[in-house]
Amino acid sequence: MSLLRLSWLCSLFFLALIGIGQAEPKITTVEAGGVKAVLIKPDKPIASLILLTGGDGRIGVFEEGGIAREGNQLVRTRLNYALKGFAVLVPDLGYDLEALVQFMRKIKGPVTVVGTSRGTLRAAYGIKSGARPDKVVFTSGFLSDASGDRENVMAILREADLLPKTLVIHHRNDNCRKTAPEGVKDFMTWAQNKAKLVWLEGGEEIGNPCEAQSFHGFRGIDQKVVESVAAFAR
Repeated sequence: MSLLRLSWLCSLFFLALIGIGQAEPKITTVEAGGVKAVLIKPDKPIASLILLTGGDGRIGVFEEGGIAREGNQLVRTRLNYALKGFAVLVPDLGYDLEALVQFMRKIKGPVTVVGTSRGTLRAAYGIKSGARPDKVVFTSGFLSDASGDRENVMAILREADLLPKTLVIHHRNDNCRKTAPEGVKDFMTWAQNKAKLVWLEGGEEIGNPCEAQSFHGFRGIDQKVVESVAAFAR
């Protein structure tokens, strides 16, 4: 048995264990927005989430809802959202964001797009190109010039009016040079009443400060991220 297959079976076993007493969400591979994506659908979803990974955006979707690269914070917590009642879509790279939004809106609105790290840039480009989710969440985001990169959400959108209702989740000790905590203030001033902010603390950092096993990736405090996103997206 391959390591990928074993990892996926372990995830299903974990889901079954913690889902005792409620119907198990259905997990499938679908074609949506021009790409393969994993769809996790509870019996009666309360709303929908689209999770946009960071890094190069490639997760490697295979049969039966499996994912090859599961380390990213949003990817590794995808089942947690489904167990809270959300329909969840996790697309591979190359998607049309508006098409993904429309796909999930047919399942259950409102639709919230959640992007982390470089996924916040993909969310911004999608919104700039016409995607209209009901809400958006930026975690560990490339938010402003002060974040450390001139390619950022503010620079892409230019006009805060394009933002839907927005939540920013950031770690106070994010040490990634592209998502410095200093970038949050400028973004919140620019977004004005469009955005709310949640600062998180704690966890631990191992290795590259821009990777998933760091403060940037919320290592050790995944559930705090899940609770904040879920409360906002309901």
